[in-house]
Amino acid sequence: MKRRQTLHDLQPFLTLWGSQSVSSLGSAMTKYALIIWAYQQLGTASSITMLSVCSFLPSILFCFIAGALTDRWNKKKVMLLSDTAAAMGTLSIFLLYGTESLRIWHLYVMNFLLSFMDAFQRPAAYVAESLIIPKKYYAKASGLQGFSNSLVMILSPALATAILSFWGMEAVFMIDLVSFAVAFFTLLLLINIPTVRVDHEKKKECILKSVIAGLNFLREHATLFRIILFFSLINLLASLAGNAIMPAMILARTGNDKVVLGMVSSAIGAGTLIGSILVTVAKPAKSRTKVIFGTCAASFLLCDFLWGLGRTPFLWVFAAFAGNLPLPFLTANMTTIMRTKVPIRMQGRVFSTRDTVQFITIPVGFFLGGVLADHVFEPFMLTPSRLQQLLSHLVGTGRGSGMALIFLITGTVGAAVSLISLKDKHYRELDVQ
Repeated sequence: MKRRQTLHDLQPFLTLWGSQSVSSLGSAMTKYALIIWAYQQLGTASSITMLSVCSFLPSILFCFIAGALTDRWNKKKVMLLSDTAAAMGTLSIFLLYGTESLRIWHLYVMNFLLSFMDAFQRPAAYVAESLIIPKKYYAKASGLQGFSNSLVMILSPALATAILSFWGMEAVFMIDLVSFAVAFFTLLLLINIPTVRVDHEKKKECILKSVIAGLNFLREHATLFRIILFFSLINLLASLAGNAIMPAMILARTGNDKVVLGMVSSAIGAGTLIGSILVTVAKPAKSRTKVIFGTCAASFLLCDFLWGLGRTPFLWVFAAFAGNLPLPFLTANMTTIMRTKVPIRMQGRVFSTRDTVQFITIPVGFFLGGVLADHVFEPFMLTPSRLQQLLSHLVGTGRGSGMALIFLITGTVGAAVSLISLKDKHYRELDVQ
């Protein structure tokens, strides 16, 4: 009876979640296929990391304004418009590829434009979910989203590789467009998102003042702002290595073996999948902040650090699985803190402010990771010296060893920063319900 009531309470969210998951799978397959295509064109880590820079930078730069605007606008319309823009982007790349006109700079431009639309999509979707999810199910809903995200990570490399082998890139694009149609019409026809009442004075408020309100809220809640700054540093370290240069490192160390890369990418999803299932069925944590910092440290040690030391597909796959298993606990507890501490009427502005502060370091990390890999660490590990010979005992030699050294450094620093924060008692006030 209790399970039936839970399903009834979550029915709108489950419908939205299911359709968006289908669309995410299609988009992830296209993204994976284009990463392989981009690396084959230039053969550098920077060619991949620049795709990520263009995917993140615009959404972060425009996040402040977008969050303030979406607090005033109809959330459903914003989501539909953003989804349509993403589909048009896929269609454009499809046509360019089909006419043999696709160049890597087209991907940079398209990612930039889609990222701009995502600046509006993210806060609108975040508030929409808060409106249709009962408060007591926030952690469970976050676990389900982590479950679907990880399932997408598992399936997309395998499916994309298989489809590329049998039917080619065109088939990947077609599946992406069909998955978009599923998500678009489900949202349009089946999902009712309650309207947040905005009083007349708020509508007349200067947009700049509205934007600053989100920043002021975080400044007034110093501990909340402090944990966001912590994640700003963590995101810099994670993006400096992480999934940005991981494909380049694996391809470099395996002679462009797409199967091994697919195994590692799927292992990331498998770890997140198991972690998401555990989060969904687990009882709420008594101390959310301890879980956040503890799992963050574990992830850096088990993933980045082992990726740096690893020289075999088995160890890479194990590290990908073990290092990503704790992350759903981190995400679920941080999401719950944000949703319970920030009033619904301000969530668009505050979440956008958080995204700007917390994620601005990601494109910086992507850019630095590519530059450091191609122009500093890879050349250093290919040039004989005493230090190079000493470090080669840890990360090996040859192509990819410089990127492995980056992983070793970020894994060590990330774990240390997380463990220091775990001991900081100031964060405990965020555990108060």
